[in-house]
Amino acid sequence: MGLGNEETTVGTQPKRMARGGAVLRRRLLGAASGAVLAALVAGSLLASGPARADDLDDKAAALQEQANQVQSSLEFVDSSLAKAAADLTLFQGQLPGAQQALADAQTRVGAAAAEAEALAARVDLAQQNKDKITAAIEADKKKAADAKKVIGQIAAQTYKSGGVPTNLGLLLGSSGGSDLARTMDMADSAMRSQKATLDKLSAQNATNINSQARLAAVEAEIADLKAKADAALAAEQAARDEAAAKKAAVDKLIADAAALNAELTARKPEIEAKLAAVESERNNVAGQIAERQRQEREAAEKAAREAAAAAGNGSNYVPPAPGNPSAFGLRHPFAANIPITSGFGWRAVPEGTMDFNGTGYYLHSGIDFGAPCGTPIYAPADGTVVLAGQTNVVTGGGNVLWISHGVVQGNALMTVYYHNSSVIVSAGQRVQSGQLVGYSGNTGNSTGCHAHFETWLNGSPVDPLTVLGG
Repeated sequence: MGLGNEETTVGTQPKRMARGGAVLRRRLLGAASGAVLAALVAGSLLASGPARADDLDDKAAALQEQANQVQSSLEFVDSSLAKAAADLTLFQGQLPGAQQALADAQTRVGAAAAEAEALAARVDLAQQNKDKITAAIEADKKKAADAKKVIGQIAAQTYKSGGVPTNLGLLLGSSGGSDLARTMDMADSAMRSQKATLDKLSAQNATNINSQARLAAVEAEIADLKAKADAALAAEQAARDEAAAKKAAVDKLIADAAALNAELTARKPEIEAKLAAVESERNNVAGQIAERQRQEREAAEKAAREAAAAAGNGSNYVPPAPGNPSAFGLRHPFAANIPITSGFGWRAVPEGTMDFNGTGYYLHSGIDFGAPCGTPIYAPADGTVVLAGQTNVVTGGGNVLWISHGVVQGNALMTVYYHNSSVIVSAGQRVQSGQLVGYSGNTGNSTGCHAHFETWLNGSPVDPLTVLGG
């Protein structure tokens, strides 16, 4: 019987959902938490690179569906336990991605630190170059000053001597030609020395101008490098802060998963006992529905025989084989296209999920629609209300609604709805196809707004999608 937000129905075992990675599965089955968590960390850090956005969206959707199924598998047992099991599934499934994000963040920290270190080295090298150029400029300034001093001395002496040494006139007046020639040679030598010094000074000035230009370029480079180095340091700090946040998220996921796992493991005997009680009630409800539909089919056959007898064909009457259930013309119970969050059918207990009842499988005998609370529910076909509102028939079902659609072509059909916020029809009332009969909700052992919907055909639950029309 559909007993559950996400799964559970008349005559079915509570649904149980798959959970995270294979590594945490050992923890769920009783392995030591520490060893498993260490294996999880190691495994996730070896994971492949970032996936495409659409791949991540698909994985997130699959993980949420898995959590929904886990939750619905226990919902009729205990909504708090169902939520804990669903949360554990999410934590386990999110952990590898969180650990990969942490590894990526740590890689970014390393890259940012390397960039900052490289820029710091370039700043230091540029500063050394600046120091060398500054020292060379100062040395050239001293050389220029010395050259100017020499030139000044030569000029001063020449000025004082009237342009030539003081003894030149004496030599011209009293001495021979040889003295004059020697004096002229001395004057020429002095002039050559002055010219050489002037040339050297000019060359030094040119060198100084070039050095000053180089110095300005180096100083601009240093300023640019320092700005980049500051930005790199800021980026490194941001990367470290991000990595710290990622690490905290990973630590929390691990701690929360460990706590939930410990809770579920400790409560396993209690959960198994509740599952047994739900299973017993489920069988009882399934028996009630099966008996009612047996009686309906028997009554329909009796009426057909009586009609045949009245027509004079009673002795030759042979009940026809049941026809196609589509003859009911069952329509969608919602006006809008509400998504299905959990489907119908037998399912193996997913890998990594604690098998509370030890059978290795469960049956979800209905489908769950992700309908917001208060979504109108319409009768999918003409019928008679069998159960309506709160009832002890289905523990944890909240406001329930059963509608018998009678017998068509030898098939008896009943539709079942659980967790409704309200039901606006009463037991025994006839309803028409498309008539408003209630509103979806979150009553009973439910952990969120949704609509649990079942179809029972000839005493057994069947996939509603096989009998629903447009």
